[in-house]
Amino acid sequence: MLFQKQAFQIELSETENALKEVGKTKEDVYRMIGQIMLKASKEGIEKELKEKKDILELRIKSIEKQESRFKEEVETIRKEVMKRIK
Repeated sequence: MLFQKQAFQIELSETENALKEVGKTKEDVYRMIGQIMLKASKEGIEKELKEKKDILELRIKSIEKQESRFKEEVETIRKEVMKRIK
């Protein structure tokens, strides 16, 4: 789960950087599709990147909620074990 979260965070960072660069440019915007580079509309690319950013943020939040639940479960189990030991 940790590796998955890190991968999403890296992808989110790359998406945010791409969004900034697209926002700054006044020139044509291109996208890679396989090994082909095609001209694309700036608005379309911005919309797509914003949607991707939203999805990645949701995935990260979901993983963080799972981590929190796991920590709570571990703490509950730890307390129960400590009670039984004493």
